[in-house]
Amino acid sequence: MQSWRASLLRFDEHGHAVFDRDGLLVTGPGADGRTVVLAAGDHATLRARHADVPCTHLPGRIIAPGFIDTHIHYPQTDIIGAPAEGLLPWLEHYTFPHEAQFADPAHAAEVARFFCDELMRQGVTTALTFATSHPASVDALFSEAQRRGLRLITGKVLQDRHSPDGVRDETEQSLIDSETLLNKWHGVDRLGYAITPRFAPSSTEAQLRGAGELAARFPGAWIQSHVAENLDEIAWARALFPDSRSYLAIYADHGLMRRRAVYAHCIHFHDDDRALMRETGTAAAVCPTSNLFLGSGFFDFAGAERARFLHALASDVGGGTSFSPFVTMRAAYFVAREGQTKPGVSLPPERLWWLHTAGAARALDLEGVVGNLQPGCEADFVVLNPEATPLLARRTRAAGSLAELLFALIVLGDDRVVERTVISQAK
Repeated sequence: MQSWRASLLRFDEHGHAVFDRDGLLVTGPGADGRTVVLAAGDHATLRARHADVPCTHLPGRIIAPGFIDTHIHYPQTDIIGAPAEGLLPWLEHYTFPHEAQFADPAHAAEVARFFCDELMRQGVTTALTFATSHPASVDALFSEAQRRGLRLITGKVLQDRHSPDGVRDETEQSLIDSETLLNKWHGVDRLGYAITPRFAPSSTEAQLRGAGELAARFPGAWIQSHVAENLDEIAWARALFPDSRSYLAIYADHGLMRRRAVYAHCIHFHDDDRALMRETGTAAAVCPTSNLFLGSGFFDFAGAERARFLHALASDVGGGTSFSPFVTMRAAYFVAREGQTKPGVSLPPERLWWLHTAGAARALDLEGVVGNLQPGCEADFVVLNPEATPLLARRTRAAGSLAELLFALIVLGDDRVVERTVISQAK
């Protein structure tokens, strides 16, 4: 057992922030031997009960749940900031040529190491991640995540048409490879498999149908793809699948919408699409920095709240411009202001933080497992320094409330705030 004394941030079952200025976090082995939270709360209340537990005192620091990234591309690490006119030219000129290199296991392993280093440096302890169409890319990332004890979900990308040589796969073999990788990795340690059509236009009817059949046979696996990101992409998808009511409905028509299905972007939705998300339990991964970078549009946070469908935050590296959750939360605040119908704060800072931690866990169907510091949760957390830079220190010292403190971190923070990332360990 181990305890940590610092300010402590966590969330209740309603998504409300709970903050102890002088808090105590106690961790120890859970039922499966992995380190979990045993107690969390006010230090004065808990200290007598845990007086014999070794304690690390971190004055002036905040312990918070590890961040969760619900959509990120590890093979695109090296193309962050590559200039392009929009989504489809960016895929053609940067994404596909770089992803073709991941047929080489050594290259995939080298990028996987850097990628996992960067996740942990930024305080991200769980990620739903795209690999490439090459099985070697999946093996490399799972192997690296397993070595570190990260909770990570990924899968082989499916793209059997409208893709260049080097990344295009073959329909039947792509499904065989997906099932082989699923059986090899899903449920091993903290790893999960995601059935991963790149996006509807890059898969044939047969490949999407096969992916849906695989999802039906493995209900515990995840599903991930992209939808309604760009107007040209939407028109292309509708032309390729004229019998589907909408771009989103293409996935429903092929058995690819349910709990543990996560679709990135979800920008250009109508109310019937929002209702379909809610009815199927499908989640949206909101990617504000990539949407701004590629000029794709603005996610409608107010519409998502009105329709009550699951949504959470994501970096979408490399279309996204930073691994940092602080950058993502800051961009989400700006984006949400675009859809406001009345003056005021677009998204409260507590809500932004929840959307990148406990709310993201809910979107991934991992609520109570990660993303929080309530008893029973795996002990993934970050130690934050609210005085990491002179300007941040000046602002946080003057914060008169939790909202002001968190908002200062969101607006002024970056990787320098993350002093330490702690990962739940197996016995």
